[in-house]
Amino acid sequence: MQGKKIYQEKLFLTFQLSEHIPADNIYRRLNELIDFNFLYKSTASYYGPEGQKSIDPVVFMKLMLAGYLENLVSDRRIINALRLRLDIRYFIGYDLDEELPWHSTLSRTRQLYGEEVFTELFKNILKQCIQKGMVSGKRQAVDSVFIKANASIERMLEKEILDDLSIYNQELASNEELTAAKIDSDEKQGAMLSKGSKFTNNTQYSPVDPDSRLSIKPGKVSNLNYLGQVSVDTASHVITHVQVFHADKRDSQCLPAILVRVADTLRENNLVLEEIIADTNYSSGNSLKALSAMDLTGYIPNTGRFIYEKKGFTYHPQGDYYECRNGKSLTFKGFSENDKRYMIARKNCMDCPFKDTCIGNRKYMVVKSTKDKPYYDQMHLRMQTKKAARMMKKRQSTVEPVIGTLVNYLGIKKVSSRGISQANKCLTMAAAAYNLKKLLKCKTKLDEGLQRMVKIVAYTGNKVHKKISLMISRQINPAVTQFHHDPNRCHLILTLGYQS
Repeated sequence: MQGKKIYQEKLFLTFQLSEHIPADNIYRRLNELIDFNFLYKSTASYYGPEGQKSIDPVVFMKLMLAGYLENLVSDRRIINALRLRLDIRYFIGYDLDEELPWHSTLSRTRQLYGEEVFTELFKNILKQCIQKGMVSGKRQAVDSVFIKANASIERMLEKEILDDLSIYNQELASNEELTAAKIDSDEKQGAMLSKGSKFTNNTQYSPVDPDSRLSIKPGKVSNLNYLGQVSVDTASHVITHVQVFHADKRDSQCLPAILVRVADTLRENNLVLEEIIADTNYSSGNSLKALSAMDLTGYIPNTGRFIYEKKGFTYHPQGDYYECRNGKSLTFKGFSENDKRYMIARKNCMDCPFKDTCIGNRKYMVVKSTKDKPYYDQMHLRMQTKKAARMMKKRQSTVEPVIGTLVNYLGIKKVSSRGISQANKCLTMAAAAYNLKKLLKCKTKLDEGLQRMVKIVAYTGNKVHKKISLMISRQINPAVTQFHHDPNRCHLILTLGYQS
């Protein structure tokens, strides 16, 4: 018999939200895993004792996380999704009949809070990852990604025009008779004037988002972007640090600041940073000196400008000079920008058999070398080892997939907020959402591994095999396995841990 569903809306309904959220739902598990109450203390300084009540800081942060977990790139879309999703309502603690926050409230609250609030949430989640044994801290892979800004190249103005326009707008603001439409038309006129010239960061910038910068990748069109830097632990691909810079900066200029922040974050959790893996874009004298100053081992291929050995010339570090094949010395004559110049005059090469293929018709033979040559030499020799080849493969399989996930699935392809501070908050929350996913997966994985180990120990009795002890030490919190050398204690701890 064919069934036919007849829907008639009930006037009264008894409904308990928690009964309709599955136990394995991600938002239900997040509520059980993370205690967000520390946010009340973190945000207390942003509110006064009187006035209208704001949105709950915990609700705000949960909505931000839900937005990145669902790849929702705007506050309006977050609220629209919230209207249809029971699990997100349960996550933020809103019942079916409660009025939801306005999307503009999310934007204003994001602008209100400082970066330290978002960073504290990220570090709180990272700390739980560390406590689960997911982060070794020893080796970090660093890479960058361009994040599209919420601004258009067509609206860029020349810097001189923009300066005059800002003064003019201030004068107009004091005159209530003139409308905002007039200001907009002047901005458009300024943008049209700049179209005829070549767009560069030195001559133009965006009046909508002055912190954005023009940048381009080979084979792609130029855009107004931010430069996001991501540090990933190679043990289980957990993000340990993110930071946003202006897009006209090179990766090598960002690395010293990243090293300090990553090392500090790990030190707060009693972990020691030892190795850094990055690509050639991070190679520079300042980067290599920063690694040396912090006693870190880097695996960064040298830039193409660096030459380890000049064919036909031998460098002598004791006397700081080059010796040619004929035994003549090229002495240091000074600096040219960042390069050291070693020269010999043509009159010293008149009887040289290699004159035609070496100095030719030039008055001087010049060999250029960077003033940071000892650091480049050390890195060059290190990159010839088999371990360096493994590290480069590890970098590709570690940080690059993480950045791909952030861009394609966690809403970091483009930021809807404006300003480098707001972009930093967005990248920090996306990284926090990524680590939350890793944390949830790790919890299930450890539980399953623990269950298997309990069965093995129960089968073998009190004789715990050395291999099982090693597996326990690697997968379970070290605090749980501190007595694993005692078979009786280990059996007891494993059994109790599994039952709980």
